[in-house]
Amino acid sequence: MDREKIDGWCEQGILGLVLGILVFGPLAFGGHALPQFLVLQGLTLGVLVLWIARLWVGAKPQLLFPPICWAVLVFMGYAVVRYFQADIEYVARWEVLRVLLYGFIFFAVLNNLHRQESTQIITLTLLFLAMAISFYACYQFFTKSPRVWNVVTPAYTGRGSGTFIYPNHLAGFLEMLMPLGWCYVLMGRLSHVTKIFLAYASVLMLAGIGVTLSRAGWVVTGLELVVLCGVMVLQRDFRVQGLVLLAVLLVAGAVTIPRVQVMQERFTQMERSGKTDDLRFAVWKAAVKMWRDNPWWGVGPAHFDYRFPKYRPMEVQLRPMRAHNDYLNTLVDWGVAGAFLVASAWVLLYWGIFKIWRTVRGGRDDFSRKKSTKFALLVGGAIGLFGILLHSFLDFNMHLPANAILAVTLMALLSSQWRYATERFWWRVDGAGKWIATLILVAGIGCLGAAEWRGAREYFQLRAAERVGRPPNHYSYARIEALQKAFALEPMNFETAHEIAECYRLKSWDGGDDFVPLARKAMEWYQRATKLDPYDPDNWLDIGKCLDWIGPAQGAEDSAPYYNHANELDPNGYFTTANTGWHYVQTGDLAAARTWFERSTGLEWLVSVNQIAYPYLPIVERRLKEAAQQHTNFVNRPIIGP
Repeated sequence: MDREKIDGWCEQGILGLVLGILVFGPLAFGGHALPQFLVLQGLTLGVLVLWIARLWVGAKPQLLFPPICWAVLVFMGYAVVRYFQADIEYVARWEVLRVLLYGFIFFAVLNNLHRQESTQIITLTLLFLAMAISFYACYQFFTKSPRVWNVVTPAYTGRGSGTFIYPNHLAGFLEMLMPLGWCYVLMGRLSHVTKIFLAYASVLMLAGIGVTLSRAGWVVTGLELVVLCGVMVLQRDFRVQGLVLLAVLLVAGAVTIPRVQVMQERFTQMERSGKTDDLRFAVWKAAVKMWRDNPWWGVGPAHFDYRFPKYRPMEVQLRPMRAHNDYLNTLVDWGVAGAFLVASAWVLLYWGIFKIWRTVRGGRDDFSRKKSTKFALLVGGAIGLFGILLHSFLDFNMHLPANAILAVTLMALLSSQWRYATERFWWRVDGAGKWIATLILVAGIGCLGAAEWRGAREYFQLRAAERVGRPPNHYSYARIEALQKAFALEPMNFETAHEIAECYRLKSWDGGDDFVPLARKAMEWYQRATKLDPYDPDNWLDIGKCLDWIGPAQGAEDSAPYYNHANELDPNGYFTTANTGWHYVQTGDLAAARTWFERSTGLEWLVSVNQIAYPYLPIVERRLKEAAQQHTNFVNRPIIGP
């Protein structure tokens, strides 16, 4: 069979799989949850397999390796090294797998989909996908729908999030594509029908960003449009289009913004009562402290949320998950070394754009410059990535797989345009080079494939535990057995160990004759969880609660050290503080219990949330009052003589 034909089939297969990745991620809530990420990982495995086939089938295989590739490759290696040094292996593993997946997608797109036909298929698919998601977001906004597909998200009712859970993630996704749509309309060599649809898609993307009610999204979009108009005005052949676009946007903004009350409310929220409704600044202060304690190498891949309790400010009681600032988050997780590598990739990207600008723009023909889809991609992609860099100061878009994959895909497409400027970044792959490239790809397949198999088996077993553990069987022996099977498949998952321990603790608290051995069984699993995640205060609290439940009469050791350690791990957590108050109730020290409960209510004043301190506090105060009254009656009782 013709090797060239097989090579073409492999290339088309890679294109189809990459399109599947780019489309599935945004439609599957951003691809963050484990089952969705496993699908993205499986598609990437297919890409790598076909790439290996192309290396060996192609007559003269080549690699395009511009300077940005060095930064990407070194960071992938750095991530693997940091994984082996991480304190929480399970969390670090999945974060490093994400890094490897993004890196392999970058290299695969750069080296397999650099032809103009493939590039155009990818970009048009993304633009029309963004149009569809924007339409869905507008529907959510105008109907006040709290649903994203079949998932209810009451926290964001009244805001459009499209197929994403968090509206700001939709804003970040559209920010990367909206400038590209306008550039294709105004600069690209496309049919008039295609341009009409793209213009409609670009307008709908603007509407989609608007209905997210993301303040950062609005500001970044405005800056992107200003930069786009500025670039076009500076290009003599696109000056008229740039001025017209600027005029249209100014008129549209002047007419629309004053009439949209929700926009005004969002911008005035930060000024009401001289306070901010945004806790980002408090989280940032904690992140800075965390980074200063671990400046060079960071706390570990994706460790920010797990190390946060020790640095928790009093006003932040929920789990922040991320630092809501990708730059700070990178510094905290990866340290200065990792942040330098990430920054190097971006610097090399824009340095490359600057170097190839004139070549891609093309020369003048008959006193005018022809429209160029290549130039439209360069300008639109560069501005879109500039927008996500700005938005990253206020959110964590780059930690969502769908947005991160879109970003690395655009970076790869822009970097592939080096081929129009020079031949010096083409590497001939033959002999030893082919074997080295194959071994690297095989290693990637082995790593991602093993994680795929292991993660899928664990996921389905956890789902089985969830099915048998529906109330009132949420801590039944059937659920314990199912969870133990899941833990056997993935013995590094500290959350599974904690869930098993919780089941045993709740069974012990039912108060049967076997409450002591059940409580000790729970403590064994809590101890396992502390070894897998030494920074979680809940495991230490629960060991202390088990010891208090067993009591000294049953030979239980002193529980105070466990509560003390939990408070060292989470000194400002309302839940930890409330449980410490509960401990003092068990020991009979009601005065100390009142102090801890009062502090807990000061940290979290919502009664519906703080369900330990608020019920216990009036009971403790009543008992203290009764004890004081009894003492007074004893002191004032009459003395009866002989």
